[in-house]
Amino acid sequence: MKNSLDSSIVTITGGTGSFGTTMLRKLLEENVAEIRIFSRDENKQDFMRGIFRDSRIKYIIGDVRDSSSVDVAIKGSDYIFHAAALKQVPSCEFFPMQATATNIVGSSNVIDSALKHDIKGIVCLSSDKAVYPINAMGMTKALMEKVAQSFARNFPNSNTKIAITRYGNVMMSRGSVIPLFLNQIKKEMPVTITNPDMTRFMISLDDSVNLVKYAFTNATTGDIFIKKAPACTILTLVTAIAKLLGKEKSLKINNIGIRHGEKLYESLLGTEERSRSIDHGDYFRVPLDGRSLDYQVYFEKGQDKATENNAYTSQNTRQLNVDEVVNLISDLPEFEVFKRENF
Repeated sequence: MKNSLDSSIVTITGGTGSFGTTMLRKLLEENVAEIRIFSRDENKQDFMRGIFRDSRIKYIIGDVRDSSSVDVAIKGSDYIFHAAALKQVPSCEFFPMQATATNIVGSSNVIDSALKHDIKGIVCLSSDKAVYPINAMGMTKALMEKVAQSFARNFPNSNTKIAITRYGNVMMSRGSVIPLFLNQIKKEMPVTITNPDMTRFMISLDDSVNLVKYAFTNATTGDIFIKKAPACTILTLVTAIAKLLGKEKSLKINNIGIRHGEKLYESLLGTEERSRSIDHGDYFRVPLDGRSLDYQVYFEKGQDKATENNAYTSQNTRQLNVDEVVNLISDLPEFEVFKRENF
């Protein structure tokens, strides 16, 4: 995109969430003209008003499912960071049509409005669960990516540049597992883990924001960007948290088994994507497959050779030990907040 945020109007959909709050803090440090926080939760917006006292922030109530409210938020914007989504695996499993309405239809509304209002750029946030998805959350995020890429493919000469970012579980974000483990260990309750050998990527909120900003700066329309990230097992994570809290001796673990819709490990790049990805050092970039929509491509042509099995997963990335996870979590601003509030 290679765009500057100076004197620009930026809209964050789902702006009251963990990502939106962190992105807002970063944007307030820059010379932006206005930041629009678009969400449906007036209570969270009111809470944010009490924290961020800056005249550049504008709060807009609405829902990405409602295209008219999306238009109100986006009209006049220069850039959009699209973070609004249903992200919890269990709730999406129980209510898959709600996930469809927000993650797919809602995303289509945002992208359609961006094109209609000639927005300069939009970055759509996706998830590692969109790669080889087995749950409704991942499936709807995968289709969100396809929707974004279809707009990029169908409107290659549009002034609106579309990029996608994909990352794993964000440490200390709302609804993530680390706050749950912290509270269980603090109270010396048995820690409920699904499988001690399960691995997950470890990425901070700051990392997620930096990934989005990198995509914003470096994308050609339709690109997917992935932040390279280390991983650890759930057992390593729990042991590290117990060590942080000085509760190693009282640590009790209750193995509850893998839940519906969960994998033993996650993938940030599928085999097919990695074979055509471009290594940017700390990031992977997957360019848009811009082949024609001619059905001949699907029926009469193909690749010269099969791709090797080389997905980028939480199993084959760099694995962290207990002390490395301790250092990672202890450096998080969100962990400092937890300590102030609980000790």
